[in-house]
Amino acid sequence: MTEADALRAPAIILVEPQMPQNIGMAARAMANFGLAELRLVAPREGWPHPDASGPAAGADHILEPARAFPTTAAAIGDLHFVLATTARSRGQMKRVLGPEEALAELARRAAAGERTGILFGRERTGLENDDVSLADAILTFPVDPAHASLNLAAAVMLAGYEWTRAVGRGLPFDAQDEARPAAREAVTGLFAAVEEALDEAGFYPPAKKPVMVRNMRDMFHRMQMREQDVRTWRGAVRALVEARARRNAGGHLGRSSDKEEGTS
Repeated sequence: MTEADALRAPAIILVEPQMPQNIGMAARAMANFGLAELRLVAPREGWPHPDASGPAAGADHILEPARAFPTTAAAIGDLHFVLATTARSRGQMKRVLGPEEALAELARRAAAGERTGILFGRERTGLENDDVSLADAILTFPVDPAHASLNLAAAVMLAGYEWTRAVGRGLPFDAQDEARPAAREAVTGLFAAVEEALDEAGFYPPAKKPVMVRNMRDMFHRMQMREQDVRTWRGAVRALVEARARRNAGGHLGRSSDKEEGTS
């Protein structure tokens, strides 16, 4: 199990879903993106319901343990942070987050041990103001305002997709590791290597060195470096330092002259 898989994914909470088929399709969308916990608030046709299984297309492992609750408050009672999905702010003084920002926050909270959830409203009318009032923030998708209503399963799928991006899944092979943000220790180690090499090369005017060092560190910070970025930069600095040492020792830098001229 990877570190990303160990994070507890947000609970998906469907408030008063009207059709069991839609519950099944939402479960299918959850399974596509590693979301496992489904909660239902007062489903109209009751729960469990046999008509949910077919549209779930093999996601019965999500449907079977799904729990039904009488109210939204009861469904989110054990959670630490909850998002409400809606295309409108409903006049409530809450933070309004796009999907990337919202799911990144859920991932950060999950990493800190918090339990989180996302509220999805009724197929026809969405969440009511009282439901939204129970959430910490609003999650809204960048849809066309003229056609802002999303299919329930589609909305769950969009949230699931952003969850996989937030925790670094959905990337091929070793790209997951390469895409991971660099730890602070790795970045500060790179600072030290670069600054030492530049100092030995006489790059810094003595009076300006402190300011130049800070400015260069800011440049690296703006890059929002990944682990692979740090490894590449460390390798590049090492190569330059070793080449300078060889040159100072009377060695040759690069290829021999006959190869540079294209002869064998």
